[in-house]
Amino acid sequence: MYDSITKEEIERRIAACHPSVRAVYDYWRAKRGDRLMPSRKEIDPADLKPFLPSIILLDVVADACRFVYRLVGTKEVAERGYDPTGRPVSEAFFARTAEETLNLYSDIVRERAPFCFRDPYEAPDGQTEHEDIIYLPLSSNGTDVDMIFVYSHNYQFRSRINGCSFLR
Repeated sequence: MYDSITKEEIERRIAACHPSVRAVYDYWRAKRGDRLMPSRKEIDPADLKPFLPSIILLDVVADACRFVYRLVGTKEVAERGYDPTGRPVSEAFFARTAEETLNLYSDIVRERAPFCFRDPYEAPDGQTEHEDIIYLPLSSNGTDVDMIFVYSHNYQFRSRINGCSFLR
């Protein structure tokens, strides 16, 4: 995914995103300072309270080249119809294929830089989703990505949990 998208294009995409996505990105940038990325311990959930339902944190398991859902916000759970917390992305992805999802996360780890996705995509149930999604790397040692912080704004939120309307 990164191969054909420049850092300038990523910045243009972020600038065109929903204000909530830009706010989360600005928060991450402030925490990053002049480094490549901040650490997870620098991200304070109290600072992100209005955004928590749409946040995902992924552990990067470097030696196994896999990603595991550490935390999945309630709105993300409702959109999926289940809670993938603790499961590998390869088993609990929310896109057309596991391969495209894993490739995206691998790109974030390799590039050690944010990525912004704004294109419609097909969810596993065949529905087309329209979201602004920001993927932000985190590092405990300042060099290696060991967590990915994801935030999304869904323009046409649909709960896939029967009877769930509290998040609309």
